[in-house]
Parts: sequence; structure tokens; C-alpha cells
Amino acid sequence: MRGGKSARLPMPPQRWWRSRCLGSLQRPEDSGLLHTTCIPLNILIGTGMLLMANNEHVALLKQGVDAWNAWRRENPDIRPDLTRADLSGANLRRANLNEADLSNADLAGASLHDADLVGANLIEADLAGAILSYANVAKADLRRANLNEAHFVDANLYKADLRRATLTKAALVAGDLDEANLSEANLKGADLVRAHLNGASLAGANLSGANLALAQLAEANLTGAKLAAANLWGATFVITDLTGADLTGCRIYGVSAWGLKLEGAKQENLVITGGDEPEITVDNIEVAQFIYLMLHNEKVRDVIDTITSKAVLILGRFTDERKAVLDALREELRKRNYLPILFDFSVPATRDITETISLLARMARFIVADITDARSIPQELAVIVPDLPSVPVQPLLLEGSDEYGMFEHFRRYPWVLETYTYPSSERLIASLGERVIGPAESYAQSVRK
Repeated sequence: MRGGKSARLPMPPQRWWRSRCLGSLQRPEDSGLLHTTCIPLNILIGTGMLLMANNEHVALLKQGVDAWNAWRRENPDIRPDLTRADLSGANLRRANLNEADLSNADLAGASLHDADLVGANLIEADLAGAILSYANVAKADLRRANLNEAHFVDANLYKADLRRATLTKAALVAGDLDEANLSEANLKGADLVRAHLNGASLAGANLSGANLALAQLAEANLTGAKLAAANLWGATFVITDLTGADLTGCRIYGVSAWGLKLEGAKQENLVITGGDEPEITVDNIEVAQFIYLMLHNEKVRDVIDTITSKAVLILGRFTDERKAVLDALREELRKRNYLPILFDFSVPATRDITETISLLARMARFIVADITDARSIPQELAVIVPDLPSVPVQPLLLEGSDEYGMFEHFRRYPWVLETYTYPSSERLIASLGERVIGPAESYAQSVRK
């Protein structure tokens, strides 16, 4: 160091070299005389003529991080060329390697703690066992890099390209991998506890045995990924694509799963209990939360018991003039300690409505279907009746009205009870116990014995 400035490198032994004037180059003629040619600086940068030789850059880097970083500050337009450099075991803590070309470089066991590798080219570089904790590796190109047992604790890998990289047993604890591309990467046994992988692509990646506890994978792409025996304890999966993924034997205690795509996914032996509890497995990640709550939450069990033992599904098309029938029927069921669930067909039925009614019917103790002025009810009964022999259906019909033509078809099912024809809402309420609840309860109890 002289005059407070960083050490300068000797002129590279090349045909072309840089003069003190950045806007010109000197070239030796055959006669031995020097010929000066002025070239605009932007052309020099664009053509790469300002890049120093690989060995010059390596030599400067090995002088120490302080000298290197000072040189980078004085030469911000130079992109370091460290291609195939042997930097194994080097101490590069806090080194400025922003946009450096480190493709095929040997950085095995190197310390890059808190280093700046933003936009760096690390294609096929060897970083096995390297320390990159707290390093900024955002938007770096790490395709096919060897990152076995590398440490990326709290590292920033936002939008990094890690396609086909090898990260077996790598430590990525609390790492920021949001929108990173890890397609077909090998992350077998990797530690991704609390890692952020929101919007990341892990299509075809191998995450077998990886630890993804408390990881965030909202809107991540895991199509075709291998997650067998992975630890997903407390992980967040929101609108995550798991199409064709293998989830066999995953530990999913505490998982938050919403809006998943699971077409073709292999879901077998998913462990829903914690490490200190007897192991319970299910075969569907989306129902795992419900099953666990049902087993461990008395209130949830009470709710389920209430629904299955007291819910009464009421189907009908109750126009304004017939709302009194609905209100009276509903109120009387409440008084008798039932849970009335009303479905008023005031709008045309759709596929979604049909599926909803089918689900509610499966949870009901019995069904009351008012077929007076039937519109959508025939369609719903056609879905409910044939498949639910344990749920009795009590038809109601206002006196003076006719049953719709197709209703005769349902009489062959024993759980479709005799239609009760009522003259008025008052008479219906007065005879509710004897003519509606009584027959339905009797049948429900007979099939539940």
C-alpha cells in the first residue's frame, strides 16, 4: 500500500494491456515501436478487454480479502475471472465476489461467511463443505454445483439458480430460497429447518429424508419431487403444487395445508403424531389436520358428535308465502335439541351446490325433504338417496299438491319413508314428533345398532 491506495497489479503479460489513460490502448508493432489507439471506454468494457487474466485475479485474491475488496471498489467495472481457480480451504469471509466468474472453481472447504456472491457464476463449482452462512448469494448461478454438506445458514439465495445442484446433507437452516430454482436438485438429507421456499421450483428434486420443519413452501412447485421420509413438522403448504410427488412416510405433524394440488401424488403412511406420541399414520395430507384435531381436541370431538347425532338437513323450495313453514319447522327442531341445517332451493342447482348438499347429507342424522313445488330437489335426491342407506329421508308434501313424476322411483329404497301430506304449517308442527321425527329416528336407530 502506498499513499493510502491499494496495491496495484503489474501489467499483464499479454499482447494488449491497459495504459494509464482508460480511453486508449497501446500495442507493439512488428518494428518494436508503440502504436497508440484510442478506443471508447464503453467498447473496452463491452468486449471484455478490461478483464484481467485469471492468474492475476487469483493472485490478488490470495493477498487477502482486505486488498481484494479495496481493488474491487477502485475497479467496479471489472468482472473478476476466477474460472477453475483453486481456492479450496481459502478464507474469503466478507469477500466481494459480486458477479465474479467462479465457474468450475474449487472452493471446497472454503470460508465464504458473509461474502457477497450476488449474481456470481458458480456453474459446476465445487463448494463441498464450504461455509456460506449469512452470505448473499441472491440470483447467483449454481447450476450443477457440488454443495454437499455446505453451510448456508441464514444465507440469502433469493432467485438463485440451483438446477441439478448437489446439496446432500447441506445446511440451509433459515435460508432465504424464495423463488429459487432447485429443479432436479439433490437435497437428500438436507437441513432446511425454517427455510423460506415460497414460490421456489423444486420440480423433480430429491428431498428424501430432508428436514423441512417449519419451512415455508407457499406457491412452491414440487411436481414430481421425492419427499419420502422427509420431516415436514410445522411446514406451511399454501397453494403448493405436489402433483406426482412422493410423500411416503413423511412426518406431517403440525403441517398447514391449504389449496394443494395433489393429482397423482403418493400419500402413504403419513405420520400425524409428534415424536413423543404413539405413531398414527394416514394416507392424505389434507385430512391429516382434521384427524389429529379429532383425536386430541375434546371440543372438536363434541362438534363431530353433535353433527352426526343431531344434524337434520332440511331441503325444499320455500317461497315468500311458504317461509312460515320453514321457520316453524326449524324452530321446532331446535326445541327438540336437533341442529337444523337448511338448504333453500331459491336458485337453480349447480354442481358445487350438489356436492355441498351431498356432503351435508352424509353428516346428517336424517333428512327432511319438502317436495312441494319441487324444482332442484329431484336432482339432489338422485345424488343422495342411492348412496346413503343409513340416512333416512322423510318426504313432506302440502295437501293439494302432487308429487313430481320421478319421485316414484325413490319409493323402492327402504330409507325413503312414507310421504307425510300436511294440510297446513300449524298441523305440520303439531304432528312433527309423530309423523316426521318419530319415523326418521326409528329408522336411524335401527341402522346404527
